[in-house]
Amino acid sequence: MDKHSDRRPDPDALLALTDNESRGKLRVFLGAAPGVGKTFAMLSKARALKNDGVDVVIGLVETHGRDETEALTEGLEILPRRKIEYRGRTIEEFDIDAALARRPKLIVVDELAHTNAPDSRHPKRWQDVEELLGAGIDVWTALNIQHLESLADVVSRITGVLVRETVPDLVFQEASDVILVDITPDELLQRLKEGKVYVPETAKRATQNFFTPGNLTALRELALRRTADRVDDQMVDYLRQNAIEGPWATSERLLVCVGGVASAELLVRAAARLATGLNAPWIALHVEPRGQEEINPERAKLVDDALALAERLGGEAERRSGYDLAGEVLQFARQENITQIVVGRSRAGFINRILRWSLNEEIVRRSNDIAVYVVTESPAPQVVAQRPWPRLSRAKLAIGMSASALSVGVTVGAAHFLDSWLRLPNLSMIFLIPVIFCAVRFGIYPATAASILSFLAFDFFFVDPRYEFTISQPHEFFSLIVFLAVAFVTAMLASRLRKQTLAMGARMQAAQSMFDFSRKLSGAAKLDDVLWAAAVHAQKALQAKCIVLLRPNDGELNIYAAWPPVDLLDAGEAGAARWTLEKSEPAGWRTGTLPNVRFQFRPMVTPRGVVGVCGIEPKIANEPLSPQDEGMLTSILEQTAIAIDRSLLVSDSVKAAALEENEKLRTMLLASLSHDLRTPLASITGAVTSLLQLGEKIPPPDRRDLLVSIEEEAARLSRFVANLLDMSRIESGALAPRRELVDIAEIARSAVERCKKAFPKQAITISIARDLPLIRGDANLLGQVLFNLLDNAHKYGDDSNAIIHARRDGADIVVSVTDEGPGIKPADLERIFEKFYRGGRPDGRKAGTGLGLSICRGLIEAMGGTILAQSPAIRRRGTRIVLRFPIPEQAAGGVAK
Repeated sequence: MDKHSDRRPDPDALLALTDNESRGKLRVFLGAAPGVGKTFAMLSKARALKNDGVDVVIGLVETHGRDETEALTEGLEILPRRKIEYRGRTIEEFDIDAALARRPKLIVVDELAHTNAPDSRHPKRWQDVEELLGAGIDVWTALNIQHLESLADVVSRITGVLVRETVPDLVFQEASDVILVDITPDELLQRLKEGKVYVPETAKRATQNFFTPGNLTALRELALRRTADRVDDQMVDYLRQNAIEGPWATSERLLVCVGGVASAELLVRAAARLATGLNAPWIALHVEPRGQEEINPERAKLVDDALALAERLGGEAERRSGYDLAGEVLQFARQENITQIVVGRSRAGFINRILRWSLNEEIVRRSNDIAVYVVTESPAPQVVAQRPWPRLSRAKLAIGMSASALSVGVTVGAAHFLDSWLRLPNLSMIFLIPVIFCAVRFGIYPATAASILSFLAFDFFFVDPRYEFTISQPHEFFSLIVFLAVAFVTAMLASRLRKQTLAMGARMQAAQSMFDFSRKLSGAAKLDDVLWAAAVHAQKALQAKCIVLLRPNDGELNIYAAWPPVDLLDAGEAGAARWTLEKSEPAGWRTGTLPNVRFQFRPMVTPRGVVGVCGIEPKIANEPLSPQDEGMLTSILEQTAIAIDRSLLVSDSVKAAALEENEKLRTMLLASLSHDLRTPLASITGAVTSLLQLGEKIPPPDRRDLLVSIEEEAARLSRFVANLLDMSRIESGALAPRRELVDIAEIARSAVERCKKAFPKQAITISIARDLPLIRGDANLLGQVLFNLLDNAHKYGDDSNAIIHARRDGADIVVSVTDEGPGIKPADLERIFEKFYRGGRPDGRKAGTGLGLSICRGLIEAMGGTILAQSPAIRRRGTRIVLRFPIPEQAAGGVAK
């Protein structure tokens, strides 16, 4: 066997290749600096493709007044720009909706790092390009190397110019082609002098700041290196997709520790560059001290920005909490198979190092099997209030300090009393009481103050010489020092216990809240109940407005639940909700899509896809959601999505059952039609054929019999069609019976006369009680019911005698129709009233269409009465159908004739 026959392509590489086939292709024209000719090169190649017949459109190109560049746009279709009014002036931006509607094969969109005007769908132009690529449109764009996110800080240090507009490295890495447009620094400076880059005055300032030979050389090196790395990545992908052996990239995995410091983003960029150089995946991790999850807004924003930057640069973002921060970092690193940990240079003080409060040095000391990469090139970090002890507000601090002084004073009084009455040998233990009290009740700062005050009070009042801050005996000095140390340790332990208790209480409260919510969802049978429960619970848990929108069958999204009530969404909010529904990604407030709207929309995802959208408007718009609120919101959305999916499944099952029932009825109807229509039609056709063919040759009596047969079968056919029409009217709700006072005796006699014409051989007996009150109903429909019952008695009674009996039973009138046939099986007494059911006889014989009794029930119930059947188990033979009607009060005096 060939030694190469067992090679297989890398499945991840093939999967990535398959995913990219449905997307448009991105080509980036990369330059070291403005003016190198990126737009010129891009338009030149676009014109060449246009001449070859490719559908090329210019979405947006900035020529900066260069004549040779503007000349290249002639002959190419240019989309109109979208105009936006902002602060009294008109801004022209790229119109992404027009581009999606035009849908060319290739669109040229210049200046990838551009920041869009406020109220645009996306804050950045690269996000517009991502949407175009997702729609399957190829895009060409231009980019300068300083706008890459991971290199922005490097370029700022080289040039001294702050880079404000950046593009995530992930966009650059996923580009299908990267074309480096390169010229030497001397050529670029010459172009600058000739006015081909900027106007003369601007060019003069540029040569004194950004466009210096040293800066341009450094930027050129960065562009060349990054392009080379991109080519290397493409080569590795090709080798993996084609199962070609070679020296593969190492399987390194990086972890960068992110804290609430101003240099966190610099650290993330350094980790991204290191990961790019190693061609390795990486994770940004933030570990928060447990019990201090609710950090101040400034530090929360720094952490959120750093983690968001990590995701934009192609990494993953994770959060953890724990008491041993270094231990949590190392445990996470081992779980994720991390080979290198990236940390910033420690700037902890001497005391923090002694107490091991320096996270970075602890990680270096304890990471025996994982390499640690210390970034030392970043400037001194501006730490934002992250101390081993929590920060208290001024009011709480004042209350705690007052409580510590008061508790120590009370303890001094109690110690004087005990010393005078009991003469205790050691009173120092009593002074631990205010320390423990303050630690448990008010926290570490008041407890520390209480320990110092206790130390001073015990020395002043109970150590000889008394009422002086002096110590006469060495052992007393040693005892005081031991007391102070014990007080400090006790304060720290009690304070930590308090924090743990508070954190545990908060977690228990959150767990109980989610349990109550789960119980509400489990008991909610209707979809509306599920949505309202989710909206109300989210509002209470997050202190934020909550709206829930579901995926519509057609048309626009509608608000199904909102608390507090929200009537309408504006155009931007509706667009963000629609984006979340279609793209299954967050949109709105503090996201990359329509960030200026007031709501942040999150998708509710189930195995069937996105079933709805939840919108959250936070109470404080300038502060991000805390990690606890994020976790709570995620849990609410997941449970709500499951409940919605369950409700939809129930609805689908009901629809499926209805379709199954309809299919069953359709089958029975077709079976009935095939018999009950064909039989009379066959008789009619045969009789008519005989009359036409034989004519006068048929004797008059036989001819008369044929005509009578035609009449009977036509009447039978007419009754069958009438039954179908009556059943259709009953099921559609179009039946509206009159509610008049009618005489049941007259209706019964009329029905009997009608039956005698239809069934002349049927013997029918009428037994009507005297002085029978009138009932309220429709005379025509009630006559139809009695006729159907007599017809049923004729079919199933074996031509036996049928009896109509009417009597008064308390406040009701009871009418019964009885035959002397074989009867109905007890198990079928209720089923005989179902549509198309024709069973029930003990002998198994079937007749009729199975609609008569179903129509009777529908008509009787529409008139306010009831109907039931009695079997041979009650009567020894025959079947009795019993009708019961209430006697109206105004008819109590009316009497049947």
